[in-house]
Amino acid sequence: MSLTRSDSPASADREGSSVAYRKPFSVIYVEEAALTYPRAQRILSRLPDAERILIRDYRDVFNRAHQNPVLQKKAQALILAVSDRPRVYEGAPVCQDFDNDRFFYSSDVMNCVFDCEYCYLQGMYPSGNIVVFVNLEATFATLDRLLCAGPEETDLLSAVDSGSAPQIRDGSDTENPLYVCISYDTDLFALEPLLGYVADWTGYAEAHPGLTLELRTKSAARSVLRSLPVPENIILAVTLSPDPVIRAMEHRTPSLSARLEFAAEAISLGWKVRLCFDPMIAVHDAQTVYDAMFDTVFDTLPMDRIHDVSVGLFRISREYLKEMRRHRPCAVTCYPYELTDGVYHYPAETGEPLTKLAVNRLSEVLPRERIFLWDDAT
Repeated sequence: MSLTRSDSPASADREGSSVAYRKPFSVIYVEEAALTYPRAQRILSRLPDAERILIRDYRDVFNRAHQNPVLQKKAQALILAVSDRPRVYEGAPVCQDFDNDRFFYSSDVMNCVFDCEYCYLQGMYPSGNIVVFVNLEATFATLDRLLCAGPEETDLLSAVDSGSAPQIRDGSDTENPLYVCISYDTDLFALEPLLGYVADWTGYAEAHPGLTLELRTKSAARSVLRSLPVPENIILAVTLSPDPVIRAMEHRTPSLSARLEFAAEAISLGWKVRLCFDPMIAVHDAQTVYDAMFDTVFDTLPMDRIHDVSVGLFRISREYLKEMRRHRPCAVTCYPYELTDGVYHYPAETGEPLTKLAVNRLSEVLPRERIFLWDDAT
């Protein structure tokens, strides 16, 4: 394996620079500590023609100043790293918990191959490149301990970090179930041919019946579906948008029809499929656009076999939107939102009709208890 050592990463993606656009991952930064991990070697073997640059710490590349995440998306680099802390976090208030008390998410990959104009990752991360932490077993070990930490724990993650949470023993994880979202800060399904992380997670889920995983995706990778087992405790959450929204704002993502074909095959294979109409965007003539989308969804999918659905309007933290407006001023980032408790959201006169449309249409085919709203306002 040929590696170039670099103490100062290439500056081609700095703001204002001229960029020769390349296909994703033509450049891979590799932490020295990551080289010995089998996952890193597996990933590198799948990108044999990429330029490889050896680095000391992923933060030297990912967190450096004067980056343009939007520009970097046009020629993403890959960064292979070893995480020095647990990659498990308590669920954020802007995320739906689906009535689960012990709600967490995992972030073993940072950033996404898709390029959605409304994506909060543009405000959360200083870079448009993708970081993959190759020590996935550390996350599994954290979840092992969380599964055995009793429900009376007030700070489960602190208990795990301090070593006070008990080690898992056979069968004990069903006593203290966890709900963990594993694809919030990326799209693991879209990256599966390169990373193989979905297969790793399904194997872990099969061995831990007290764990429920949500795997969210905009992918249409039906061949990946066919290559995987179907654990009972994984929910495949497929995000659906109208085609006008996809074409205007969800760059590089599959069409609505492709996502529906993916969802239909997943159902036929036995997956528990959740449909996510989240975020709904207040585009021009939104009522007509989303109404037509629901017609297409109902005509294509066996709605009686859908596990449940998620509905939510676009909302984002004040800090993230500030960064997004700086890097990507566009219709969705520059909308005159209202601010409540640090979260920007649509005014009631804009958002409520969209939410009501979604609930009314979905209630035609699903019982109300299987329709989850982010704010439960309707």
